[in-house]
Formats: sequence, structure tokens, C-alpha cells
Amino acid sequence: MNTHASHDESVRLLKLATGASVLTAAGLVVVKVVAWLMTGSVSLLASLIDSLMDGFASLINLIAVRYALVPADKEHPFGHGKAEFLAGLGQSLLIAASAAFLFFHAYQRLLEPRPVDQPGVGVAVSILAIVATVLLLSIQWKVIKRTGSVAIKADSLHYVGDLFTNLAVLVAMAASYSGWYYVDPILAIVIGMVILYSAIHIGHEAVQLLMDRELPAEMQQQIREIAMAHPEVSGLHELRTRQSGRVLFIQLHLEMDGNMPLSVAHDIGQQVEDEIEDAFPLADVLIHHDPADPESAGKE
Repeated sequence: MNTHASHDESVRLLKLATGASVLTAAGLVVVKVVAWLMTGSVSLLASLIDSLMDGFASLINLIAVRYALVPADKEHPFGHGKAEFLAGLGQSLLIAASAAFLFFHAYQRLLEPRPVDQPGVGVAVSILAIVATVLLLSIQWKVIKRTGSVAIKADSLHYVGDLFTNLAVLVAMAASYSGWYYVDPILAIVIGMVILYSAIHIGHEAVQLLMDRELPAEMQQQIREIAMAHPEVSGLHELRTRQSGRVLFIQLHLEMDGNMPLSVAHDIGQQVEDEIEDAFPLADVLIHHDPADPESAGKE
């Protein structure tokens, strides 16, 4: 995770990404509704459903991210960051429901295949959707790199799937023009499977973060190395980490010479805390000081 943006910049970038996502989804839904009514393509219906779910998910993201940015208060001393994970869980449920709806319609079309009307309309809409999606993803990936937002990351997964969805629509239009009418519903089913996989992935990630899963092992190792690099620190234990929105909560016990004055131990702990926060901006670090056990120095 690369969380190098300042708080003010993070707020600006997150609002930019959520706003752009909602506008893109809304525009694509309108265009695809018209195109589906003109063509009757079930793969284009799949793309429309995908965009509808993207729109709902993006709207949820917009609300959740703005709530997550609200500073900590008396009732929520750890902040409101988990609103992002709740949004991710809600997105996964919406996406799974859209996949089920799509499977039903694709199965019906398999039973009664028919040609796609005006395939040129479907081709034009798909190309427009691909261009719009690529532009949005370029914004989202920049925001993810700068803020590490889980909600924006989840939202971007939808739009990555959209690229494949719209490419599949292009193939379906070409196949229908050639008389291969079964290709349209078959590709719709394939798109549904991709959508369902995305729902499972997003839902699993959201649940793990809501359950306060530890930060990745490489990040924990980096925290250990920073703490142990101080010459007066002989060991550490009870390292605990979790994430709430963009904020990382890091707790650990530092082991130092038991005869050291409390003021000196406090200064050392503050130095370690500052170095950890330099490595992980927006981290909330809590350090407890313990006298070192000579027999276990350097061990966790």
C-alpha cells in the first residue's frame, strides 16, 4: 500500500474518484439502455446490468467514503473508516444479485436464440464504454496509489471487469452478424461468471477487514525492523495491527533496559513511533514500554 498523500490531498482525491465513478456509471447506463432496446442483445443486457450495479456501487462508495472521512468523535474514537468496508460488502451483494439475474436471462436466450438487431449500435456503444472506462480507471488507480483506499480499489475491480464485458459484447455483435446466435447468450453467461467472481473477491476482502485482519506480513516485518533498529531497543512483543479505512492502527510493546529513566524510555518510544509514522503516513501508533528480559532480548 502506498499511502503517501497528505490528509487534505487524500480527501480531494477520494472525492474526485467517487464523483467520476458515479458520473461515468450514470452516463453508461443511459447509453446502454437505449442500445439494448434497439438491439435486444442479451450480452449487451449483461453489460447494462453490470453498469447498473457499478452505478449503485459507486453511489454507495460516494456516500461511504465521505462518511469515512469524518474525523473521530466521542462516539467513534477510532474514526469512521470501516464505512468503506461496509460499502465493499454491500457492493459484493449487489454484484452477486446482478450475476444471478443475468444467468436467468442468458439461459432463456439459449433456449430461444435469435439474431441481434442493429449490431452496429452495440459495437459503437461498446467502444464508447471502453474509452470511458479506461479514463475512469486511470483516475482510480492514481487515487489508490496515493491513498490506499479499499473502497476505491473495490470499485476499480468492477470497471476492470467492464473492459472484458464490453469486449465480449463486441465479439457477440460480430458473431450475431455472422449468424452465430448462440454466442450472444454464451458470452453473457461468461460475463456473469466474471461478475460473480468479482462479488466473491470483494465480499471476502471486506469481511476480513471488518474482522480486523492483521496487516500483510511484509508490513509487519517492516514495523519490526524499524523498532529493532534503535540501539536502545532490545526486543518487542505483542505487535498488533489492523486497518480502518485509510488509517492503520499499530500497537506494540518495546523492551528496553529496566534501569533506564522513564523520561528516556519515553523519548526512545517517541522516536520509534515517529519513524513508524514516517513509513506509514496516517498510521495511529501506540507503544507500551516494558523492561527487557535479559534471557529473551531481541525475541518477540
